[in-house]
Amino acid sequence: MPSTPQDLHPGQEKELSITRMAHGGEGIALLDGRVVFVRGAYPGDVLKAEITRVKKNFARAEIREVIQDSEMRVPQRCPATAAGAGCCDFGDLDPTREAQLKKEILADQVGRLARGIHRPPIEVIDLTPKDGWRTRVRLRVAGSGLAGFRAPKSTDIITGYSCAQISDEVCGDILAPDGRRFEPGTEIIIALDSQGQRHIVESRKAPRGRRVEKVERVVEGSGVARQQVMAKTFDVPATAFWQAHMNAAGCYSGLLYTWLLEEVEDLAIRGPHPVAWDLYGGVGLFVPVLGEVLGRDTSIHSVELSPSARCPQPGLADYQVTFHNTRVEKAVSTLQKPDVVVLDPPRTGAGKDVVNKVAASRPQLVIHIGCDPATFARDMKTWAENGYRMRRMTMVNAFPGTHHFEILSLFDREN
Repeated sequence: MPSTPQDLHPGQEKELSITRMAHGGEGIALLDGRVVFVRGAYPGDVLKAEITRVKKNFARAEIREVIQDSEMRVPQRCPATAAGAGCCDFGDLDPTREAQLKKEILADQVGRLARGIHRPPIEVIDLTPKDGWRTRVRLRVAGSGLAGFRAPKSTDIITGYSCAQISDEVCGDILAPDGRRFEPGTEIIIALDSQGQRHIVESRKAPRGRRVEKVERVVEGSGVARQQVMAKTFDVPATAFWQAHMNAAGCYSGLLYTWLLEEVEDLAIRGPHPVAWDLYGGVGLFVPVLGEVLGRDTSIHSVELSPSARCPQPGLADYQVTFHNTRVEKAVSTLQKPDVVVLDPPRTGAGKDVVNKVAASRPQLVIHIGCDPATFARDMKTWAENGYRMRRMTMVNAFPGTHHFEILSLFDREN
């Protein structure tokens, strides 16, 4: 007889066998018919775990002992995570199995949240290097003045340990046990640009009565990183968004270029000059891709709310681009109707409102980028409801050693 919620309660220890992975880096076990999520567990693990939370249809547990290791489990390669930091939650996963596991997680989320919606086979790009790939880092400063990483679900700061994601060139002198000191309670943002120049910005909450939420101070470099992608130069404030993996921006730009080049001859361009939207466009990374494939007379509208991303970009002077510093959901109803749309929303996804509004403008092609499989699957379903069919889907393992990954997809309008 299946157990009831009263039969299971926090504090109990249970032996669990992990059968598959959930989105978010948790392993899944079944206990008397109830799903139990276990962070840090992999398919094939047999564990002794303590129940920490019980709900009607699921429970959560923490590992107390690994009775039998999964074939996927290897020694933790990140010193900071081994010391209790939350940086590399897949640091003890065999790197040769990581991309396949993430592909399975994506397929599971799409199958559950976009059930019945057509999708093509998932292609996989496994970025290298696997270690020392991160060029942008945010660290918290402890009371000692040392910078480090937060422990999971805690305000504790783990200092004095290196991270497998980050090379010594980025912040070896900062993460060392006798590392560089900063003002306690601040956040340190570090960016290493394409020219090898390091930029460090110290950020702290503004005093009461100030109109700004944060006060920022450049403590090394200019505070503006110079990034090069596909022979174009971008000036990116250290505090602005840029892809963390050193090879991610080039990978995404190259993939979009290839997809668009394959499709451009079949596009039903509305007028003599194509129109493209670059939504959640950041500093305009995809502007050159759109301009080179569709033609330099293409009118490109790049929409980005963050003021820190609106740094002047001389490298885009060859393109007919207009930047709109506003919310995407406000901008789309005011723009000239597009032939092609690229959108790269935050982890929360674009959402029904944005997808419905973009679809109403009837672009021929849409390239949708996501970094969360659950919100991506919901957006995918909304595209299908608006008459768009997914033609390509690629999972990019752009965050090795963590449960995160990127999804790039191509949609066209049916009929």
